[in-house]
Amino acid sequence: MDHLAASPDHAGDERFLNRELSWLDFNARVLELAEDASVPLLERVKFCSIFSSNLDEFYQVRVAALRDQVAAGVSTRSPDGRTPSQQLVAISQRVNELLHRQDELVMRLLLPSLATAGVRVLPWDDLDGDQAKELSAWYEARVFPVLTPLAVDRAHPFPYISNLSLNLAVAVRDPETGERRFARVKVPETLPRLVALSDGSGWVLLEEIIAAKLDTLFPGMEFVEHRPFRVTRNNDLSLEESENEDEAEDLLAAVEMDLRRRRFGRAVRLECDDRMSASLAELLLEELDLDPGDVSFHRAPIGLKGLFQLAVLDLPDLRDEPWPPVTPPRLAEAAEAGRSIFSVIRERDVLVHHPYESFADSVEELIRQASVDPKVLTIKVTLYRTSGDSPIARSLIVAAERRKQVVALVELQARFDEEANITWAKRLEQAGVHVMYGLVGLKTHAKCVLIVREDDDQLRRYVHVGTGNYNSSTARLYEDLGLMSAEPTLGNDLAALFNHLTGYSREHSYERIIEAPRHLRTRLLELIANEGAMGERGHIVLKANSLADPAIVEALYAASHAGARIELVVRGICCLRPGVPGLSENITARSIVGRYLEHSRIYRFANGAGPGKPEYFIGSADLMPRNLDRRVEILVSVDDPGQRARLDQVLAAALADDAPGWELGPDGGWSRRRPDAPYSSQRWLHETAQTPVRKAGERG
Repeated sequence: MDHLAASPDHAGDERFLNRELSWLDFNARVLELAEDASVPLLERVKFCSIFSSNLDEFYQVRVAALRDQVAAGVSTRSPDGRTPSQQLVAISQRVNELLHRQDELVMRLLLPSLATAGVRVLPWDDLDGDQAKELSAWYEARVFPVLTPLAVDRAHPFPYISNLSLNLAVAVRDPETGERRFARVKVPETLPRLVALSDGSGWVLLEEIIAAKLDTLFPGMEFVEHRPFRVTRNNDLSLEESENEDEAEDLLAAVEMDLRRRRFGRAVRLECDDRMSASLAELLLEELDLDPGDVSFHRAPIGLKGLFQLAVLDLPDLRDEPWPPVTPPRLAEAAEAGRSIFSVIRERDVLVHHPYESFADSVEELIRQASVDPKVLTIKVTLYRTSGDSPIARSLIVAAERRKQVVALVELQARFDEEANITWAKRLEQAGVHVMYGLVGLKTHAKCVLIVREDDDQLRRYVHVGTGNYNSSTARLYEDLGLMSAEPTLGNDLAALFNHLTGYSREHSYERIIEAPRHLRTRLLELIANEGAMGERGHIVLKANSLADPAIVEALYAASHAGARIELVVRGICCLRPGVPGLSENITARSIVGRYLEHSRIYRFANGAGPGKPEYFIGSADLMPRNLDRRVEILVSVDDPGQRARLDQVLAAALADDAPGWELGPDGGWSRRRPDAPYSSQRWLHETAQTPVRKAGERG
């Protein structure tokens, strides 16, 4: 393993790839799709916007945490051997490379291609007289009244710059005294970033309109310079421990307080127009307490998340062809026959694959029918991320109004969705839903529903366990799986889990689910070790969003060394180094980034606990320390042969020799597989869902 010697900038364990740099590699794959000329133009714009949005979140959370560690004098090394300071240096270098690529892409390719296609983003100076007059009138009516120029001098301190707000840094000179002053103008977030011209000739950036009309804000002053800039702040929510037991119990109030406090997080990044003078940039860095390494300069417009406004234009020729979801066949047949969804689940479990199969016609319909069914007595659900207009939350309200017992375990600390979850928690409580906020110190990330129904023959539990959130919006964009079942053992497991989450209980043994943080890590390590013990007969396939847990990585290395074949499909972070002789030569790692965000977790162990006993699991948990140790997670075993065959189908699509995607090499670099191949695993799965096999037992 001499070729894996430590690099000169840090001395560490080269068996592990750095978590943060691996995430940046994932975002680079998103950017690569934006650069791909075979992708429809507006979809490329969408991927460019997603790349920027991802990077914003990365700085608000991951970079902010590393900066806090540096400020606190923490020198603990990451598993790959880097200190927080060394990680920040490496992150800065990598991000600058990616931002340069993005700037080149936008300015040299995307904007000119959009203009050729009739979607023009016009500079103010390119407007004709009538267009400038139109936008000037719009500015006077809609923009000027909400602008507040903030000067900086001895009487006016430097203003607070809110997180991710777009601003103009304005340097003016008094023509009478010659005195030069700085002012800040915030670009209103309540107005569209791109303003459409009424003649349909194009759009103009809002900040350019404001910049062209600065004389209305600073009458009589001479303008030395005006440039856009943006600040990113620490925006992670971390509740402080309280010695007061009553305060600690009021999690709702604590989260609301921390959300208010979070607005004033420390600055971690400054983005500036590349034409900004050194003196103006130095002023901003000084006032924001940032170092020169914390600033990036851009040719393209700052905050390219705003390009999503163009990505959603109704221009079919510039978009992907629509892939409408289908209703799962058994559910569709039952609906046509006027039968309830409960009768279908009672006959046999239903496995649904979103968004190829409709979330609305399966999961939402299950809870909707439960809310109005007079035989349903109880509904219990975990809510991690909810959509703004959540049909599921509305169904829970209907159920509570009909005097059913309804319990919603709402996770208030779902990052960046805290406010939406607080809003729904309050609405649910007002409707009579029993709202719980989980266990102290643990996020509830498990995705499950338990419905108790008084059937004609007995009281029966119906359950849903999923890999994705109960969120209508993301269900159209995220690839996820869900199991609906009335199998008694699984019903008993979910009943015990909810009792544990909402009440007090001692250790409980589950039969069909594996629960974190108590059992999941141990059980996964056992399953991996069992495959290693099988030698060359051992075979593990893991599909997950992230693989970053050092103990899991070490176990996979050991199983590989023992001869087991290991295939990884990891969308995002992968800290394991595959294909290294003597360490991981039996491990391959792939990533799929495409039209849908790959989000399902499928864990397949070919021999399970012994020969001829394969085990399949789906669920909410990724292979990361936070999922295994600091969250309530569940994996559920999938036992039905037909449903296992469907899971094999999903895995085979991702692992096919002619499937495009990215592959991780022994050197830690990702390379794109068959970028020109006509095959697409997502397209194949879509087409398979559109032409389902309707024979009994062959489809979930």
